Amino acid sequence: MIKLVVTDLDGTFLNNQGSFDIELFNQVYKEMQKKGITFVACTGKQCERVEKLFGEHGKGMWILGDSAAKIKKDGEVIREFTIHRELAQKSIELIDSFDPDMTIIACTSDAAYIRTSISDELFTVVKGSYEKVVKIDSFKQMDSDFIKITVYDPEGRSTDLRKHVENTLLGQIYIVDSEPRWLDITSYNTHKGETVKKLQEMLGVTYDETMSFGDGENDVELMSIAKYSFAVSNACENTKKAASFITKSNEENGVLLTIQKMIDLQE
Repeated sequence: MIKLVVTDLDGTFLNNQGSFDIELFNQVYKEMQKKGITFVACTGKQCERVEKLFGEHGKGMWILGDSAAKIKKDGEVIREFTIHRELAQKSIELIDSFDPDMTIIACTSDAAYIRTSISDELFTVVKGSYEKVVKIDSFKQMDSDFIKITVYDPEGRSTDLRKHVENTLLGQIYIVDSEPRWLDITSYNTHKGETVKKLQEMLGVTYDETMSFGDGENDVELMSIAKYSFAVSNACENTKKAASFITKSNEENGVLLTIQKMIDLQE
């Protein structure tokens, strides 16, 4: 019996325009609630951005946002997993030593911070995933612990950047190049798989009662926490290999249609 459904958003649940079929979602979500199935969005997006994306349609859903460094439900922060300020600042220094013009998004519990020098074009990219954004002259001005650090690189060098940072900080942080243009840094052992495990414990749900969906390199761990793990057909090869099943693409409502079929099968 499925009791928990966890899905990545970008490239998995959301289509290539960053939206979803609201009518179909409402239909499937209503059935999930009727069956007592918990729905979870597990994403690199800021929790507040996810709240705005779903609006009133997402009432009651759980959000594992900011690359699963924050757990939130119905506007309430349940848990956060932070990177100590000194370690976060060291990470930023290493990113700058690779390329000082990288677009760095430094997230705390209250906002995502970016440099004031960011171009309008790149600011638009940032706003696609972050609702609460603050411009700052220098990240050294930040005096609190961090939730995560994200880097956007239009040149697609995230794998090289990851290796550069790992040369110094391997074993002290969790770092993943989710795709060629995006890289995420969170506290050590904080990633989608581990955060979902914590949520499973909180809800009293088992591996056998969980279904998950993903597409990117940062979804590989998401495939290991669910008996019914699905990679969308547009997923990267590593996620497909880690998944138990392959379903339709993000452009074909693969997630919602699969949930619907699984509910029908349970009946």
